[in-house]
Amino acid sequence: MALPTTGSTTLIINGEKYPLSVDHRTTLLDALRERLDLTGTKKGCDQGQCGACTVLIDGRRSLSCLQLAVAADGREITTIEGVADGDQLHPVQQAFLDLDGYQCGYCTPGQICSALGVIEEHAAGWPSAVTADVRPEAGPSALTDEEIRERMSGNLCRCGAYVSIVRAVARAAASARTPESTEVQA
Repeated sequence: MALPTTGSTTLIINGEKYPLSVDHRTTLLDALRERLDLTGTKKGCDQGQCGACTVLIDGRRSLSCLQLAVAADGREITTIEGVADGDQLHPVQQAFLDLDGYQCGYCTPGQICSALGVIEEHAAGWPSAVTADVRPEAGPSALTDEEIRERMSGNLCRCGAYVSIVRAVARAAASARTPESTEVQA
């Protein structure tokens, strides 16, 4: 007896529910792009190596090309289309725009989603591979350029806009720490 190869799932994307019937092997990336026409999330390598397909699932960074759509059932998914608040860009998006954190723009949606995750992870006190002192009593580390580069290392930019990306993430992180201050020096 053959087992079914499709199933029903409900994806909650940018606050909206999308009931779908999908093949169990369908990646979240393909469901987003091919089934739901949410094409902001890009397909780069399709092997989890470039980060172009980065989205947030329950607030954590995820490579949507490696995530099965059925495994994301009922979870909160944020794509680049859900980052802005209407016409008001998110501070990360604005920093990328202001500081030229993009060139061709292909990797930018994944870079921005990853940056959102990086800022949250750092604010929560998660160490990275370059965090000097990981003891809890040491307190939170500074979000230095080295920390940003390490934390964003899973996102590749073929154009080489890394210097501007690091500056944009630093600016957005600084504005997140001081919401009353919208102008942060780069």
